[in-house]
Amino acid sequence: MRRYGKHTDEDDIPLRPNRKGNRPRSTIRPKHEDASDGMVLTVDRGRLTCLVGDQVVHAMKARELGRKAAVVGDRVSLVGDLSGKKDTLARIVRIAARTSVLRRTADDDDPYERVVVANADQLAIVTALADPEPRPRLIDRCLVAAYDGGLSPLLVLTKSDLAPPDELLGTYDTLGVPYVVTSRDELANGDAADRVRELLAGQITAFVGHSGVGKTTLVNALVPGDRRRTTGHVNAVTGRGRHTTTSALALPLAGAAGGWVVDTPGIRSFGLNHVDPSRVILAFPDLEPGTVNCPRACSHDEPDCALDAWVAEGHADPARLYSLRRLLAVRERHDGD
Repeated sequence: MRRYGKHTDEDDIPLRPNRKGNRPRSTIRPKHEDASDGMVLTVDRGRLTCLVGDQVVHAMKARELGRKAAVVGDRVSLVGDLSGKKDTLARIVRIAARTSVLRRTADDDDPYERVVVANADQLAIVTALADPEPRPRLIDRCLVAAYDGGLSPLLVLTKSDLAPPDELLGTYDTLGVPYVVTSRDELANGDAADRVRELLAGQITAFVGHSGVGKTTLVNALVPGDRRRTTGHVNAVTGRGRHTTTSALALPLAGAAGGWVVDTPGIRSFGLNHVDPSRVILAFPDLEPGTVNCPRACSHDEPDCALDAWVAEGHADPARLYSLRRLLAVRERHDGD
């Protein structure tokens, strides 16, 4: 292979054929060694808002990245005008490898997965205890997506003044998922935000939940200087809320420990067509060693699954195996209930 040194002759550089007859384009792409690092805060119709140092910068994806898309939470490298002034635009030339990915499909039959947030540390699943009624199947799906994407789940239960949390918490007791319970009064006086903030300090936390559960109200309380959304109401006929958040947005969490809150649009379905069961089992360290003797491509819910023997021998609690299989089974069910 021909190598080019510092004093390469102009004739040595390969050029692309150019049918338009204008200036030919070189196949050698710049390395952008002077690019600045930043974080994507939000994406709106191809325009990305990024934080570079302490400056908010508007940018677009460089053509050389091809079809690779940047999402909220991505660590990126930018070149161009980084002043953040009106009508200026930088270019994103690199997207760093992701440490975690929250993904979903529109439904279980949709082969196209959508990346919602990148590089988040935990997933806060917000659900109301009443008005609207909790949807455990949707919570299960969010848990599976968290385990599959490498995020630690956190249950945030709202409106405890309308219904007690004990029954719902009992459903997830064997999973060991941390939780926090709030009421409408606590949201109003700031006590709820203080307790939730302690669990978010120093981390990037994505918030998900179906409409009307109080997710945006909580985010507004956590980041009072960025009340970008109005809160909605619950439809008395359908029992569903009105969407008030239309795009994901990363907001800095106040406090000495820092951290980020990523507010996402309200969801009414959470498809799991993309989920690999072999990744979900990694969230169950007491069960994972028992899969060594499982048959190839085991679904962990079939007669030959080695986990039954593993539990029968006393290596893990049977309730843990039940919880794992319940979560894996949601891939086969639709979440309309």
